[in-house]
Amino acid sequence: MSDRLLLAALAAAGLTALAAACLLGSTPLGVDRVLAALLGGASPGDRIVVWEIRLPRAAAAFTAGAALGASGAALQGLLRNPLAEPGVLGVSATASLAATGVIYYGLVAAGAFLMPIAAIVGALTATALLTVAAARVGSVVTLILVGVGLSSLAGALMALLLNLAPNPFSLADMLNWTLGTVANRSFDDLALAAPFLGSGVVLLAAGRRSLSALTLGEEAAAGVGVDLARARRLVVVGTGLATGASVSIAGAIGFVGIVAPHVVRPLVAHDPARTLAPAALLAGVVLVVADIGVRLAPTDTELRLGVVAALLGAPVFVWIAARRRRSHD
Repeated sequence: MSDRLLLAALAAAGLTALAAACLLGSTPLGVDRVLAALLGGASPGDRIVVWEIRLPRAAAAFTAGAALGASGAALQGLLRNPLAEPGVLGVSATASLAATGVIYYGLVAAGAFLMPIAAIVGALTATALLTVAAARVGSVVTLILVGVGLSSLAGALMALLLNLAPNPFSLADMLNWTLGTVANRSFDDLALAAPFLGSGVVLLAAGRRSLSALTLGEEAAAGVGVDLARARRLVVVGTGLATGASVSIAGAIGFVGIVAPHVVRPLVAHDPARTLAPAALLAGVVLVVADIGVRLAPTDTELRLGVVAALLGAPVFVWIAARRRRSHD
């Protein structure tokens, strides 16, 4: 399949998922009512449901998923490991910890911009630590263990903050970032994260050509003129910005960043440079569909998107890891 055809198909799937998110809900809306609401000709109630509830929520899910999909594909190319992604390696958990800390200490009252900044700083810190570890350890398994340890530490610190939450309202806010959700998101939240997300995507795009050369190994890549230090910086900072922006929108969402690149990779001849864009689109579609399931699930309390993503993605992660082990035996 050509890249253009693949991207067109995934873009069409994304638009279909966004449309379905506007149509479906506790009170389904017909196509005519949704179109009228989008064009400003519907009743005030329909316009509120579409423009202020369903569409912003779906756009937040798609944006967060796209950021994680691109970040996962970039990390897998940089580390030459199909098991790498922000959630597995602790980047999402560390970003969520930083955002949770802002809520716990009440710093968010000083400015809404502190939330995405804190999440991005946390993601950048984790990604930088992983890059240093990748340069010093020769074993991919060891690197994964470092990431798991980092994720466990961040999770333990988040649990401590939750345990010490000063009031139920702070606890509820912190749980949102810990478990992941796009409920009650608005276009203002997306606009706040957009500069960081856009900057991260630009940096990942700038470093994607180096990822193709890295499939030959670092020595071979350096031999063909790749600036390895620059490639690492672009991927590290780009991943940190994109993942931090995703966490600031949706909280900690795991596994989508590993599943989407893995599904896309065979369709682009296993080229990391060609994986980034389709992985981003597919991950966005997956999160929108998962969030539709969250909204339609017959439960008394709405499930968290991060929980559903983990339930769907964790078995796929285990399958990828088992198949990788068999291929090396």
